[in-house]
Amino acid sequence: MTPPPARRRRSSTNGSAPAHNLPRRGAVRRAQVITTYGVGSLIAVDHESFVVSGLDGADDHWSTDEAPRIYERRLARILKVEHFRLPPASDEYSKDGIRVRRFPLMHSCPECNELRRHRDFNPPPGKSLCGTCEADLVPSRFVVACEAGHLDEFPYWHWVHRAAGRGTKNAGQCGGTLGLRTSGRSSSLRSILVSCSCGVPDVSMEGSFRKSALKDLGLRCRGTRPWLGTSVPAENCSRTARTLQRGSSAVWQPVLKSALSIPPWSDGRADALAPYWDRLRDLDSRAEVEDRLKFVFGEDIPVPIDEVMALLAAEREEDPAANEVRSFDHRYRALRNKEYERLRSGNDERERSRNEQFICETPLTSPATLDGTGVTGPMLVKKLREVRALKAFTRLADPNSATEAYEAALSDTRLNWLPAMEVRGEGVFLRLAEDRLAAWEKLAAVIDRAERVRSAHQRLMEQWASDPTEVQPSPASPRMVLLHTLAHVLINEWSLDAGYPAAALRERLYADAEMAGLLVYTATSDSAGSLGGLVAQGEPEKLAGAIRSAIRRASWCSADPLCVETEASGTGGTNLAACHACVMLPETSCEHNNILLDRALLVGTPEDPEVGYFSEVLHH
Repeated sequence: MTPPPARRRRSSTNGSAPAHNLPRRGAVRRAQVITTYGVGSLIAVDHESFVVSGLDGADDHWSTDEAPRIYERRLARILKVEHFRLPPASDEYSKDGIRVRRFPLMHSCPECNELRRHRDFNPPPGKSLCGTCEADLVPSRFVVACEAGHLDEFPYWHWVHRAAGRGTKNAGQCGGTLGLRTSGRSSSLRSILVSCSCGVPDVSMEGSFRKSALKDLGLRCRGTRPWLGTSVPAENCSRTARTLQRGSSAVWQPVLKSALSIPPWSDGRADALAPYWDRLRDLDSRAEVEDRLKFVFGEDIPVPIDEVMALLAAEREEDPAANEVRSFDHRYRALRNKEYERLRSGNDERERSRNEQFICETPLTSPATLDGTGVTGPMLVKKLREVRALKAFTRLADPNSATEAYEAALSDTRLNWLPAMEVRGEGVFLRLAEDRLAAWEKLAAVIDRAERVRSAHQRLMEQWASDPTEVQPSPASPRMVLLHTLAHVLINEWSLDAGYPAAALRERLYADAEMAGLLVYTATSDSAGSLGGLVAQGEPEKLAGAIRSAIRRASWCSADPLCVETEASGTGGTNLAACHACVMLPETSCEHNNILLDRALLVGTPEDPEVGYFSEVLHH
């Protein structure tokens, strides 16, 4: 999505000038700053291109009115920050917004065909025009990036002079002027020609996307990080950069981490203590905790001491054992485990305050109508809050396979906060029947299909990773693929029955040896997330009907028999029987980028219907 064009900046409502008189280059929604146009990403505004600046200095120009703090202690703890901040609004009345820097700097003029740095065209102040032709300049379509997150200009000079045998140290010393034009014969890279006025033959861009294209030129990544500004030195990098289209999704992928607000943290009362939790955890006794709080707050301690001690005890329950060192992935899974326990138990009996952000209740009607469906334990999540934080970003590599060492940081200096957004809505939680699931998981055909998905995913992650030995095991197990595919078909079903667009619903999976549940909830912060019809779908009678309808709908795909009989589909063969005509969802709804799906594990195959967990539902 391209942001809307820039608008004339107005004064504030009282007629005074905004705090910062910076030129406005467009507007994006706050949620997009987390998911689409975050720090380090490239953003197109009209015919110009920019990179979103890092967070250094954001504490000074992000006002607390426009970028309020968000608290979610469980998520902040594993991300090692104190709090989160909502990105500032970028409407026409905002005093400031997200800062950007021009990138790439190489531009071409469609009239004179010259290819130069932007400033060398002598554009008028505040405009991106050729000073000679007065035509709109075109940002370079090509950039280079490496798996460590570095981003740089495409080396046009080296590319056009490569046949002349000139070394990389002589870059730009021929005295000529570069040019860029298209032959018009086709839309392929072969028709894009780079020239130099020094007399070397024109060279097309064909072959520039090969993995070894820049390595063959003797070029390595320069370690540049343009989103952090020119004052930040480049990092040492031994990798070989690769050529990418400026608008490619491989240029920027967010590393998002999220958590649900669950008791005892979900009433917001502990937010006032956020800066002090780490210090309080070091204290051994109730008296020491009380003394520390009185030193900070005097006699007006915002949270009763009994509640503070209960919160500290709840937090210590998630600590690893004394002889166990857990990685970030282990700690993040522990966070999910606690959510699963709370969703399963609910809080029907809890005396709630008006500020309670998590209300999870058992249905009013009998769950007996779900007998025979293989689904049990539905819970009505009438109120929930999810915080999604932008931890870092990756380039080239999928964020699910990248190790922490290769996640690009959002700032040059470490901050005690991260940008985040919060979503408030509702949802339905359900579990698979353990007895039936345990028997189904032991079927040889089920194990074989899940192993094909798992091995393909593991192989893909190792290909993406710079160090395959550091890649975590693939999560694809029979129950995980089953839960994932079930979540997709339920979202498709409820998008028809409950009035929600599929993109407004989101899955949250709980799958390991001890868990087999899923949560479908409203995933958008706009009006589509407040229609109020999703919780009603969790009542057993409606849920049973939705499951049967979803399974019948999934039993047939317009691409069958090719879809159900395929040996591999999706990226790197990480899906089996799954395509856009049956179970795939908008990417905003899926936790795993539409991979690790297999419709056959739901409904079976024509040759082996028993491989489907819901085969009995389908035939009754």
